[in-house]
Amino acid sequence: MDLITKGGPLMWLLLGCSIITVAIFFERLFYYHRAKIEIGDFLHGLRNLIRNRAYSEAMHECAGTPGPVARVIHSAIRRYSSPRTELKDIVQESGQLEVPKLEKYLAVLLSVAYVAPLIGLLGTIIGLVDTFGQVSATGGFFTFTEISKGVYESFISSAAGLMVAIPAFVFYSYLRAYARTLMHDMESAGIEIVNTICDLREAPSDIISIRPDKPEEEMESKDEGDSNVKSL
Repeated sequence: MDLITKGGPLMWLLLGCSIITVAIFFERLFYYHRAKIEIGDFLHGLRNLIRNRAYSEAMHECAGTPGPVARVIHSAIRRYSSPRTELKDIVQESGQLEVPKLEKYLAVLLSVAYVAPLIGLLGTIIGLVDTFGQVSATGGFFTFTEISKGVYESFISSAAGLMVAIPAFVFYSYLRAYARTLMHDMESAGIEIVNTICDLREAPSDIISIRPDKPEEEMESKDEGDSNVKSL
């Protein structure tokens, strides 16, 4: 608190930026953790349901699973009778709608990383102007100790700006990489489910049509008819 007081009024702005940075980081981290699912096990269960043509159960399974991957797959299963190209477009459009949700607040973190050093520099310049203004007002009768104290307090804001900006950029980079991983999961899962639906639909049916054998009497009468035709 003493450093905030010495650093000038802009220190309170930097403190607010630091609180926002930490809040966004933990909020996004919690959101990504809930959105992350085991893609392999999830797709394996859906494949079994789709092979049994239990599309309602598959959609219910997707609706009960949190995260963007399940929502993208749900959009494809809901239109399972559509052609392959249309299913691909549905998956792509659904994935594009999920991207803003994944990147939410990341621009704020990047803005803090860029702006915080400038705020600190502005605080330093204001502090130096105030210090040398006091020197000028007293006719230059300031000791070296008093001047160094003013310069020291002025540079506190610059240091604080960097202390806010560096973690903000690290948090942004980490969350951005996490979001890209989820986007890749969405894309791969969408392609996989489209291929599963279309391959099952295009596969030949397992039901074999068997024609019943004709009765022996019918076969014998046919043979007799053939022999009569030959004798004529």
